[in-house]
Amino acid sequence: MATIRRAGGAGGKGGMEEETAGAPNSRAEAPARHPPHLPTPLERAALALFPVMLAFGTVFSLVSPETRAAPYFARKSNVFNVVFVKRGWGWTTLAFVVFLVTHPSYGSNDNSSNTGWDLTPRRARAALRWTAVTGWWFLFTQWCLGPPVIDRGFRWTGGRCELARREVEMGDASDVGVGEMLTAVACKAAGGRWQGGHDISGHVFLLVLGTVFLMHEVGWPLLRWSSAWREERCVVMPDGAIKGAGVEAGDPNSNQGRSRPADGWEGRYALGAGGKIVLVVAGLNLWMLLMTAIYFHTWFEKLTGLLTALLGWYVVYVVPRFVPALRAWVGLPGI
Repeated sequence: MATIRRAGGAGGKGGMEEETAGAPNSRAEAPARHPPHLPTPLERAALALFPVMLAFGTVFSLVSPETRAAPYFARKSNVFNVVFVKRGWGWTTLAFVVFLVTHPSYGSNDNSSNTGWDLTPRRARAALRWTAVTGWWFLFTQWCLGPPVIDRGFRWTGGRCELARREVEMGDASDVGVGEMLTAVACKAAGGRWQGGHDISGHVFLLVLGTVFLMHEVGWPLLRWSSAWREERCVVMPDGAIKGAGVEAGDPNSNQGRSRPADGWEGRYALGAGGKIVLVVAGLNLWMLLMTAIYFHTWFEKLTGLLTALLGWYVVYVVPRFVPALRAWVGLPGI
């Protein structure tokens, strides 16, 4: 790098000073930006809640083994498991839809259509994100060109339906439908036991995925319109430049970290009725996650349930930050 010499020096000393040409002036440097491919500090703090809860539940069940004999939450037939967790994605979707159609943060930029069923660009992109996350849930827990990924993983690691195995050994498999014993649901419906393989915790997967989905779809829009909040997310622009996420919403102060428009957006950082419903669902998710951590599955099964959920979160909510073509379709919450 070239240097520039200039005359000067106090006291008449004709010294020469050197400075590097093109070196940035520290006072003019742009503020440091978070790498778009990594979670923001706030996201890392929020995501840390899940492994902490799972670790606590696992350790608690070992230190106090009598908890596994608890009369209520240790039973899969408890009402919270049957009514809430077994239908968990339905409750998550309901809470999301109520917030989506009632909260003004998903309205239009000109403030003319802030609530209701009007299909604003923000609502359309949020619907695409819900579709993507729902697709991830569906592939892992419902169907993936046959058995879901969780059941495929169980069989790939040596798991079997004990009823089907016994019938095959006795030569009477025709009535059992061994070909249908590829899922835990079919096995249990036939009175068999799903044993032997690695059982990725579907409860952990569902509860974590639903909670991080709601965190992003509600949390970022609320924070974006809060006057006290500084936007942490950064995105890669089509020309390769890295800028604050608020740039894509036309926010004039996004380079300074502020992303709230000046006028006409009162109430967008208020929780509202939809936000309160989301809090209830997210709270129940976390409670049942703790119950799962204490009463069910091994630590490794819970870990794989957590990792598969976070993988889906990363694809839908982080990858678009550094892939402009994908972001053009699914957008970012609150933008």
